Amino acid sequence: MASDAVSSVAYAVEEILLALVPLLGLLAVQYVGLISIPIILLLIMLIFSYSQIINHYPQGGGTYVVSKENFGKRTSLLAASCLIVDYILTVAVSISSSAAAIVSTFPSLTPYKVAISLTCIALITLINLRGTRESSKIFGIPTYLFIFTMIILIVTGFIKIATGTLNPIDYNTAQGLIPQETLTGITLLLFLRAFSSGCSALTGVEAVSDSVPNFREPSTKTARHVLYMLGIIIIFVFGGTCFLASALKVVPLPDVTVMSQMGSAVFGSGLMFYLLQFTTALILLLAANTAYSGLPILLSILSRDKYMPQQFAHRGTKLSFSNGIMFIFISGVVLLIVFGANTHALIPFYAVGVLVSFTISQFGMFLKWIKMKEKGWKYKCLINGVGASVTFVSSIVVFAVKFMSGAWALAIVIPVIMLFMLYTHRHYVKFDNAVSIDGYDYQYKKSKSRYTLPCIVLIHNISRASLKTFDYAKDISSNITALHISTTPEHTEKLQRQWEEYGITVPLTIIPTPYREILRPLDRYISEREAQLKKGQNLTVVLTKFIGRRWHDKIFHNQTTFFIESTLSKHKNVATVLVPYLYDIKK
Repeated sequence: MASDAVSSVAYAVEEILLALVPLLGLLAVQYVGLISIPIILLLIMLIFSYSQIINHYPQGGGTYVVSKENFGKRTSLLAASCLIVDYILTVAVSISSSAAAIVSTFPSLTPYKVAISLTCIALITLINLRGTRESSKIFGIPTYLFIFTMIILIVTGFIKIATGTLNPIDYNTAQGLIPQETLTGITLLLFLRAFSSGCSALTGVEAVSDSVPNFREPSTKTARHVLYMLGIIIIFVFGGTCFLASALKVVPLPDVTVMSQMGSAVFGSGLMFYLLQFTTALILLLAANTAYSGLPILLSILSRDKYMPQQFAHRGTKLSFSNGIMFIFISGVVLLIVFGANTHALIPFYAVGVLVSFTISQFGMFLKWIKMKEKGWKYKCLINGVGASVTFVSSIVVFAVKFMSGAWALAIVIPVIMLFMLYTHRHYVKFDNAVSIDGYDYQYKKSKSRYTLPCIVLIHNISRASLKTFDYAKDISSNITALHISTTPEHTEKLQRQWEEYGITVPLTIIPTPYREILRPLDRYISEREAQLKKGQNLTVVLTKFIGRRWHDKIFHNQTTFFIESTLSKHKNVATVLVPYLYDIKK
């Protein structure tokens, strides 16, 4: 959870300077500390706010869940859309920044920056597809190493400043910097522009509240401790880096990062400089893991609420939300190619979405305290009310300042995502009505087939589609077992009640899978049944395949069926039969 939030200091300070230097030249470094103060205060407010969200929403989902409970559907979709955009941009910005750190250390690799970025994002994706536990082990050590290296850089820099052994970096006029004596002081607009660029340091804080279910029990307590430690580390590293940048009078240069220049000034060209560059590149690479941890969970929650295609709700064989992970990978690759892995070109799209989600979540908690009036509610109201006001103003400032630099595109992208989610929800509601058994006269009849070869019918729920599949199975065999993979106890209890109401005498086998995994428990059960077959026998598995009248209906159905069919095809003595069901949601 720390990699995104901590690594953002590697480019947040540089973005502040990039906003100031073109107009202020070397004078810009005098204002870095001034601009960092409101950013740090805002970060403290967010930490307190999200600790309350973790307490009251242990199921995860963060801003989306808060807004859904306190504002309703439309506002929650706005929050979810902003988070989706922010998570995807986190991947693109982190990966491109990592590539920038690499080419800053080895300039000869500059022409291969995009290729390096694509290789990095592919590597991160593969690691995450291995599962949460494995990715945490791989990403833990580099994160700690970067934090300790940054602490050494800041402490060493402070000591050298105090002893007078650290001199400001000397830039020559050939590097294109405006002489300081020709400039005036900072203006309000310039301050706001630098503040909006520096707000990229705030990203990643929300990921802890989004991913509470991923933490070890007691998950809420563990998540709060992580959030507090994360806040302390960010404040120290970001604040210390800003102070050090001011003392060194460092300014951005083409193909040479600010972090690289500070490392060279403090450590020289020795081992520690290369360690700093290596850990910076690595932490920026791994910062993308925050999105890989948070976004798939958010997509799974949206999927269960029918606002995203249902395949996002299912875990893969390694208990990871593999469909969500692949969605991040594809989106990140597109952004990296389109923007040429240029961090500065991506930054205008960054931080706007996360500030909007910050505002919604804090104002939602503000309303929650007013309704609940639990112990200490006035104090909590004050924190969330002030935080909501500050982030609201900040989001307007960031969007207005960055509007002409590309942030205008967010005014198109975020509504489009919201419309897609509304369309998805409407589709599933109409689909449920189309296959509902309400008003459907169904009489269960026992199988009259003379064939006794074993047959398994996969049952998710009682619907018109599943009853058609069930009737087909009775026509081909009298030796039928209904199999249900139970991902939620409530849904399974409803199925069992309906099973009894219809008087179905076919045995219903239920396999509980608390991690919402389907393929592995199914494969294990089929293997057991296959081992029981007599010589020359085959096991038939019957599935439902939904057929829509429009080509894009395929987005919403049959992905699980496809993967089940693919898994079963590996069994020698298992035959898979797909029973089509044509649904019409236009009625």
